Amino acid sequence: MSVAVQGRSGTLELTGRRKWIALGVLCLATLLVALHVFMMLLALPAVTDALDATASQQLWILDIYGFLLAGPMIAMGSLGDRIGRRRLLLAAAAVFGAASVVAAYAVNPGMLIGARAMLGLAGAAIAPCTLSLIATLFPDARQRAIALGVWAGCFPVGAVIGPIVGGLLLDHFWWGSAFLIDVPVMIVLLIVGPLLLPEYRNEQAGRIDLASVALSLAAILPAIHGLKQLASHGADWSAFAALTLGASCGWIFVRRQQGLVDPLVDVRLFARRTFSVTLGSMMAYSMLTGGVMVFVTQYFQLVQGMEPLAAGLALVPGMIAMAVAFQVAPRLARRIRPGLLIPGGIAVTVVGVAVMMQATSTGVLVVAFAVECIGAAPLLTVGTNLVLASAPPAKVGAAGALMQTANELGYPLGIAVLGSVVTATYRGQMDGSGGSSLSEAIHNGADPAVLGAARTAFTSGFHLAAGITAVALTVVSILLLRTLTDRRSAS
Repeated sequence: MSVAVQGRSGTLELTGRRKWIALGVLCLATLLVALHVFMMLLALPAVTDALDATASQQLWILDIYGFLLAGPMIAMGSLGDRIGRRRLLLAAAAVFGAASVVAAYAVNPGMLIGARAMLGLAGAAIAPCTLSLIATLFPDARQRAIALGVWAGCFPVGAVIGPIVGGLLLDHFWWGSAFLIDVPVMIVLLIVGPLLLPEYRNEQAGRIDLASVALSLAAILPAIHGLKQLASHGADWSAFAALTLGASCGWIFVRRQQGLVDPLVDVRLFARRTFSVTLGSMMAYSMLTGGVMVFVTQYFQLVQGMEPLAAGLALVPGMIAMAVAFQVAPRLARRIRPGLLIPGGIAVTVVGVAVMMQATSTGVLVVAFAVECIGAAPLLTVGTNLVLASAPPAKVGAAGALMQTANELGYPLGIAVLGSVVTATYRGQMDGSGGSSLSEAIHNGADPAVLGAARTAFTSGFHLAAGITAVALTVVSILLLRTLTDRRSAS
């Protein structure tokens, strides 16, 4: 099968092999965007030592990328629909590569924070553009499902290999090498993009509404900040103020979109039940399983005493299982309708999380995490296909941006909500001794008896969070079963 592609010099015919090569390049760029969310976790001590960063500057170095990755994503998706998805992707790739070089050779914390901010802005354009271009490259529903499975796998893989790659580079090179790995991939994208990637833009779209862009940022950025505050410091006035501001701006944003002839986000998409329920389920899944993954890694390190690199490697079997499942799920979708396959996959995840409710050994947790990862495949592959297929072609970029923004919001929300459960359980069992968290007890050098009790309290909180996740995902599975029951395919 071939697809017509509008290149610089006219229309090209892309054969099957060239389409998959184009997919590989898009996925590499996506993997780098995902990888940078987590790579700085291990590099931060070396960066702090080299640049003499203060505690506040360290937080900005870590957080600025994620803030500016999630915040402008809706605006970038809509912008790509208007000016051309390939054009925006190539411009963002050039910025991403240049910012990586600046970050690698930063001479002070401010310079690194600024470079990380530019990386986040460029990543906010790369992620939705790659997704919408895949939808254009693969008009056949079956091929598109497989391609989306490969693409979706980049995000969890990036979450796991980010710290591992960062650790390996720091063992052999200076901290800036963690940024320079971006440059060759972005150069390849800039070279092959005009030859292999299709261009698509909505010729009837009007000018972008700058007030809507500002409102979308004013809704998303405070919301993410508030959720991070809740996860890190618990309930305080600043977190609730940020969340209130975000919710208020979000409400104004939605009302404004309803009154525009050519809105930044067509809120009528949410009237399509397949679109809204599948998108909401993806956010819930990101929220619940993302939070659980954080506590699994903390359990490995704080309770089992594993080094960060070893804890990351313990998650690799789950990532391998997920990568395989991502390729199998679209093939299963040819024989099993989405209304059964997607809820069935979530049921598998529930089994994995339910095992975590009782698990105390490393081996059992590794297996349970792998089972959880397998169950993600139908929702993240076939579900993505459903979301994109539910949107008109001219709105695919915006729909993809909404989907990824939901995932970006779900992750800190899960850490905040489930983290509150773990913290409350810990404090209730410790009754004032051992500090406010297990990591604090370890850092303060608590005596062995208190430390043993603290590890038990953390484990109880982790098990409770896993139980809440299992129940909530069961509800999600039932909701999807009822909503998608009439869907015969993902097209």
